[in-house]
This record gives sequence, structure tokens and C-alpha cells, in this order.
Amino acid sequence: MYHHSGFGTRPAVGSPAGVLEPHSPDGDTILFQRCTWCGTSMYHRLLCPVCQGGDLRTERSEGTGTVRHSTVVHRNTPAARNVSLIEMTEGFVVRGRVIGHPLGIHSGDRVRLSTAKDPVRGEPVFQLLDEPYRAWH
Repeated sequence: MYHHSGFGTRPAVGSPAGVLEPHSPDGDTILFQRCTWCGTSMYHRLLCPVCQGGDLRTERSEGTGTVRHSTVVHRNTPAARNVSLIEMTEGFVVRGRVIGHPLGIHSGDRVRLSTAKDPVRGEPVFQLLDEPYRAWH
């Protein structure tokens, strides 16, 4: 027996295939989605991870966030680089890179978006908002 759930599938803004383009055309902002039913913000999803709703509204991030996790990667690169999980002010989490010495990036550091799409790796790049004063501790 067929039961209609009431949720219709609509294409996301900016893409004819229904998949959100994660970066805006100008390259200075990150686009994210917000569920119109429960208000959850998310990055590059087809369904809301909380209520499974498919009615998602595209919004523009203000570009600031906090490092939640950072690790140093030595694989497939001539020099060490960091890979960080950034919790944006709007509540969604995005993977990206923070400019600076890889060992100098720590959880809790505040960051601002530098570019939405790195030309080499295609991931967002952030810069530290406050210079850390860890040498004084």
C-alpha cells in the first residue's frame, strides 16, 4: 500500500540536478542549507539529518566559525598541512584548511573564511581571527 508522506522533492537553489553547489559564484562565501521544517543548518545535504525533511532553504554563511578539530596530514603532499573541522556560526560543520603552521592550529581557535574554494584541493580555506598567545602560557 502506498502512503504519501507529504514531503515533495524540490531542487536546491543553484543546481538543476537538486544538489546544492557548496560555494557561491563569487568565491567569498559558503552556501549552506537550513531545513524549513525544524530549522537545522547543514552543509551539502539532500535531506535534513534531524527530521529527514527534504524542504531545504539555501542561505549564505557570514564566514566565521570555531575550530572543533584539527589534525596534521603528511600524506600526498610535499609539506605537512592541516585538515580541520570548522563549526560555523550558523551551526553547521565544514571540513577545510586553516592558514598557518599546522601544529599551531588548535580546537577553540576562532577563524574567518579566506576563500570558499582552494584552487588545488577545492576545500574552504580559513584564517585565524586572533593570534594565539600560547607561548606565554
